[in-house]
Amino acid sequence: MTSMQKLYLLVPLAPLIGAIIAGLFCRVIPRWVAHSVTILGVAVSLVASWVIFQDVQAGNTFNGALYTWATSGVGDGRLTMEIGFQIDKLTVMMMLVVNFVSLMVHLYTIGYMAEDPGYNRFFSYISLFTFSMLMLVMSNNFVQLFFGWEAVGLVSYLLIGFWYKRPTAIYANLKAFLVNRVGDFGFLLGIGLIAAYAGTLNYAEVFAKREELVAMTVAGTDWPLLTAVCICLFIGAMGKSAQVPLHVWLPDSMEGPTPISALIHAATMVTAGIFMVTRMSPLFELSETALSFVLVIGATTALFMGFLGIIQNDIKRVVAYSTLSQLGYMTVALGVSAYSAAVFHLMTHAFFKALLFLGAG
Repeated sequence: MTSMQKLYLLVPLAPLIGAIIAGLFCRVIPRWVAHSVTILGVAVSLVASWVIFQDVQAGNTFNGALYTWATSGVGDGRLTMEIGFQIDKLTVMMMLVVNFVSLMVHLYTIGYMAEDPGYNRFFSYISLFTFSMLMLVMSNNFVQLFFGWEAVGLVSYLLIGFWYKRPTAIYANLKAFLVNRVGDFGFLLGIGLIAAYAGTLNYAEVFAKREELVAMTVAGTDWPLLTAVCICLFIGAMGKSAQVPLHVWLPDSMEGPTPISALIHAATMVTAGIFMVTRMSPLFELSETALSFVLVIGATTALFMGFLGIIQNDIKRVVAYSTLSQLGYMTVALGVSAYSAAVFHLMTHAFFKALLFLGAG
């Protein structure tokens, strides 16, 4: 393993180690240890991401497996499940955004949660969330993408219901969990179709076969395969990125502490769907129907969530509906194939919306 590959591994592992220390020993370690190890982990990850960013700017990209944990089948029908990284311009931008916003949220939390009895547990959760998000954006195959996808869903469930003695928080985290499962069902169907027809779960290999896939239809129907795959994948994105009609969980998720709102609902988790569609753009570009579907859903979300935001009277819900509307704009950009515009908006939105939440307090 080269020194650069070790650095790639360090990016997700540093927050994970901090999360494990703060989480497993939350009852015995003092507060300063919990926040120090998690902040150190995210800071190390941010510095490593910056070094990788400089390397990518110099023209070096990476796409490969670091570890194979399962293979099934024989011959041409073999399906390998690997942990691998795809490091390119899109990935490093997401890594920097996730790590930087996460680091700021960690620092803000020291003051915000100072009186809270669940202080150590909270730091463990937000560090674990950062690890999950990094695994999602760095993945080079659908299995790892799905692992990161479900992990951010699980941690967001724990965070939204962080104050578990409040009935409203329990209701809100259950709602978020169930609505996300609806989206994830579509996402899983899309991944299943790719595994069945392309015979691989590696992005690069799937993209290489896209000309063959265009000509195929779903067995037993006359639906074009790629249209079905793209719409299923986008249904997953609708759950995570809170597009109509799967947007209902996001305003209620404001029951969690404010740092969570800044981290999950501004910068990282809700942009996972936008990132995923951008990553899958070679497939989406071959299906006019899927792009039209993305465009209509995005436009509907952008317009109606803006209207709903106007009539809210709780500051965090106002900002939450604003987030929904902004995500609608990003989705519209994806629908008209303006991927660079969508990702640029994603990056600027991460910073200004996180600041809005942290300012709302």
